[in-house]
Amino acid sequence: MYLIVGLGNPEPRYLNTRHNMGFDVINELSKESNIKVSKSKFDAFYGMGEIKNKKVILVKPQTYMNDSGTSVIKFKKFYKISNKNIIVTYDDMDLELGNIRLKAKGSAGTHNGMKSIVKNLNTEEFTRVRVGIGSPKYKNEIINYVLEQIPRREREILDESIKKAKDSILEILENGIDIAMNKFN
Repeated sequence: MYLIVGLGNPEPRYLNTRHNMGFDVINELSKESNIKVSKSKFDAFYGMGEIKNKKVILVKPQTYMNDSGTSVIKFKKFYKISNKNIIVTYDDMDLELGNIRLKAKGSAGTHNGMKSIVKNLNTEEFTRVRVGIGSPKYKNEIINYVLEQIPRREREILDESIKKAKDSILEILENGIDIAMNKFN
């Protein structure tokens, strides 16, 4: 079984923000696989089903970004999911707008949602699918940048990135992380 987690913030005001790329990727997976992410458990919305002949749980934590790990660890423990079968997708300011990057493991970097997951799982060994959102001109603008509404021109670019991220997760499920990294990185 795979646990596929998209990071974001709950509440309608965060729907069209850069920090909700993970939720957007889960929404694309949900649509394509016809798995409704509408059940509620462990401080998250989730849905269960099958993608590429693999059992999956699609998860959107509702804890707010900085506490995402508390939801992830509850799913991991309850369903006895191996770290190698956890895939987390999220926004990344260190990647240019429109790029995606897959990693089999690594540090949380500056992303608070990832810091929470690494801390709760007590490991850096799980798969990441990062969606590049670019960075603000000045470091003191970071919070506003990730939480402001996305301009239309940028939204079009991000929509393509979200589809690529969704496709990369399908590739991971079908052929593994190494082949997916070779194809999408």
